[in-house]
Amino acid sequence: MSRQEPLTDPDPVQQPVITVVGSTMVDMISYVDKIPAVGETLRGLRFALGFGGKGANQAVMAALLGGRVAIVNRLGDDMFAQPTIENFRQFGVDVAHVEMLAGRSSGVAPIWVEADGMNRIIIVPGANEDITPNDVDEAFDSLPDPDVVLCQLEIPLPAIHQAFLRGKASGAINILNPAPAGPIDSEIVELATWMIPNEVEFGGLAHGIGLRQDGLEETVRAFRKRIKAGLVVTLGGDGAILSYADEPYLAVPAKKVKAVDTTGAGDAFVGAFAYSLAIGVKPTEAVELASACAASSVTRPGTQTSFPRGEELLGLRRMIGAKRGA
Repeated sequence: MSRQEPLTDPDPVQQPVITVVGSTMVDMISYVDKIPAVGETLRGLRFALGFGGKGANQAVMAALLGGRVAIVNRLGDDMFAQPTIENFRQFGVDVAHVEMLAGRSSGVAPIWVEADGMNRIIIVPGANEDITPNDVDEAFDSLPDPDVVLCQLEIPLPAIHQAFLRGKASGAINILNPAPAGPIDSEIVELATWMIPNEVEFGGLAHGIGLRQDGLEETVRAFRKRIKAGLVVTLGGDGAILSYADEPYLAVPAKKVKAVDTTGAGDAFVGAFAYSLAIGVKPTEAVELASACAASSVTRPGTQTSFPRGEELLGLRRMIGAKRGA
């Protein structure tokens, strides 16, 4: 599990506060020519362990860009717990509200990456499933008021609901990444300021509220009439669709790159979008900047290890900073 130091943080006065109530996983990544059929055994190309989980990945991306990020999470008491905490510290993520629970396993995610970079993932949540509304309240009572509250669906819905209640009470932007796809309480949707599904997840959301899917644009427009939240539908290499008050339907193309591994690209997008909104970037430009971070990540293997670093990260920071308040 390789760790890389982030660049020196910017002036703390300028740092947006982002609270992630979300998951941690240890990624177990197998690179293969093809996925085996039922009953078939194939030889893989290589294997890697890495730190992941949608909440963790998004927290790391936001921290790399310069956010003051805290994560609320639960780990098991196994061999993965302490390295996960140390990894967060390497990136400057506040782990005061990451606790280890006796007798529980940490979350793990076996991942298969094929030759074209596409992946298949199974998550085993473990202690992620033990995050409670009370845990959320304890964290929010001691953390600074956030500019953004960021959640995903790898933790229990009551914890997400409480996080968004606290976010709304403090005037934060509540961002929901409804992944992996699954049922969502209508109260959570009502509390969300933004929702960021991928195309498959969006199809499930649309079906869940009884929409006929007569094409992406028509479905996006119909969906937005049903919800208050702004909507970003990520489309992988085809970019993203943005729909909110000023832009009912805007297609934002992605930079064309050679994909090596798409694992974590969606999380790079969400973390960068959250950071961009937190510092006052307009949604249209936040999507463009998030797409740039995601495009960068697919050119390298791994999850958090694939996120931009060095001069590339500095360039992205400058790009986002130039859009601030513009």
